[in-house]
Amino acid sequence: MNIRINNRSGQPIYEQIFSEIRDAIVRGELKENTPLPSIRLLAKDLRISVITTKRAYEELEREGFIYTLPAKGSFVAERDPQLVREVYLRQIEEHLEEVRKLAGAAGLSESETADILHMLWREEE
Repeated sequence: MNIRINNRSGQPIYEQIFSEIRDAIVRGELKENTPLPSIRLLAKDLRISVITTKRAYEELEREGFIYTLPAKGSFVAERDPQLVREVYLRQIEEHLEEVRKLAGAAGLSESETADILHMLWREEE
């Protein structure tokens, strides 16, 4: 598992770890029941605090992406299609918010922006 941490990012490190692992699970790169590195090992590999790694794992477990077995470690949870869909919906909303801001800066109307999306959608067909 390759986790990239950007120290210059305004995003907290635990959120970066959370996002990297979550996205790998959603994309299917990490399969169901795959063991994750121990909290201590991941912290050592990333040269960060164990507390930071623990927080990322706790968030992943709270949101249903992983599960932990005492004395065994943490594992990728069963892929829940609703959970995966929700992750994609959040990402789409974030991207569309950026599009809305860019369109506004360019002076485009809502309908002009929608026309661009429709055109791009048709190109895929």
